[in-house]
Amino acid sequence: MTDRWVNSPVGGEPAPGADLHLELTGPGSKRDRLMRALREAISSGRLTPGTRLPPYRSLARDLGIAPNTAGAAYGELVAEGWLTARQGSGTRVARRGTPLPRQRTHRTTPPPRRPVHDLLPTSPDAAAFPRTAWLAATRRALATAPNDAFGVGDPRGRTELRTQLAEYLARARGVRTAPHRIIIVTGVAQALSLLATVLPGPIAVESYGLDFHRSLLAAGGRALVPLRVDAHGADVAALPGTGAGAVLLTPAHQFPTGGPLHAERRAAVIDWARTTGGLVLEDDYDGEFRYDREPVGALQGLDPDRVVYLGSLSKSLSPALRLGWMAVPDHLADALGAAKGTRELWVGAIDQLTFADFLATGSYDRHLRRTRRIYRRRRDQLVATLAAHAPHVTVSGIAAGLHAVLDLPPGTEPQTLRAAARLGLAVNGLSPYRHPGSPVPARDGLVLGYGTPPEHAFTGALEALCLALPPAPEEGDGTGARTPQEPDVSSAA
Repeated sequence: MTDRWVNSPVGGEPAPGADLHLELTGPGSKRDRLMRALREAISSGRLTPGTRLPPYRSLARDLGIAPNTAGAAYGELVAEGWLTARQGSGTRVARRGTPLPRQRTHRTTPPPRRPVHDLLPTSPDAAAFPRTAWLAATRRALATAPNDAFGVGDPRGRTELRTQLAEYLARARGVRTAPHRIIIVTGVAQALSLLATVLPGPIAVESYGLDFHRSLLAAGGRALVPLRVDAHGADVAALPGTGAGAVLLTPAHQFPTGGPLHAERRAAVIDWARTTGGLVLEDDYDGEFRYDREPVGALQGLDPDRVVYLGSLSKSLSPALRLGWMAVPDHLADALGAAKGTRELWVGAIDQLTFADFLATGSYDRHLRRTRRIYRRRRDQLVATLAAHAPHVTVSGIAAGLHAVLDLPPGTEPQTLRAAARLGLAVNGLSPYRHPGSPVPARDGLVLGYGTPPEHAFTGALEALCLALPPAPEEGDGTGARTPQEPDVSSAA
């Protein structure tokens, strides 16, 4: 047995190998048992073709057997075709190992086809994530992190990030807060789950909104009361008659219908909170993206003691980061910090320190300015395309954010979604966002995100969208609508 096919260092000392779990059981010599264990691991699929095995000396030491025994077992398995060995590449599971026993095949339902075009309002363009700048921030954060960053920290989050967020939110969104009043969370979902555990009584919600958020509040034992939504946002004048102790709003850009909360209603909801001792939960989910006018400042700036401000990186950077925040009144800070519970639910300290650096160096501002230009250009392209090819479809909610609402003729939403699916287009209908007990009549529409597709795919997604939309109503059609025709899928290729 020679070392020509084993990746060993100079001097004969075995290189540290990867861990490999083997059980040497059954009859025969140690070499026989080792060979049998390796064959079983390969034939069962536990060791897949191409997997690199540890050097035989390392394996022998781990198993408590003689190096020559392990080397001989490797050599024989190479000769049998189970393993391959090449200089510099080490010993690996052969690409043509013994095939697994043929399994009986059963007819199954094929997996759903992955959409060709993605216009879901769920995330920004993943390709726009600032990898180079984020990597540089991570390196700086690791190089300067104090030792206590690698231990058990404060459930409210790293003080470095809370300090930077207090400065940024004050400058960019008009939020009045301090580091001790900011709590770092994994996102708005976790924030709502925590709030549901400490807030008393029913919570009023907008009649159109994320069902996921409503379910989180309901899971926390809170009864939900829907408020009518119109072109001026939520009808907060109805709050006194609801018995609610808090109200969840998206005042900067109502989700999903798109309008901002009117100035009179902003003042009215603050007056309600002051008079009744209630709280406003402000979800500022895409407040950084305004296109046609000056940004609407955070509602929290009107009364920091009556508004809980919620934000995250899901729309501005990436939902994969799982990083958000709450700016809370003083009287809630301790209770919410305690409600976070076990530290396994906290955001990782390194991600917090990285984002703190990202804020401090201006990288976040630069990223927002760059992506704001990209998304505004896409918004304009969407509007122009619909004006040219579907002028009968009304677009709303386009002054801000990463999504738009397309109003459809009554009764045409289900057919339009089926047509979109046939074209490989992923898009949401408006109906699922409506609270079941909403006082607002149901509307037919589409909620589409123009931030999700990569740049090269956006034009194709718009072409598929136009093919899926219902045609213009025919003259003399008293209903003002026709059922959309099934699209010619071949023409959308």
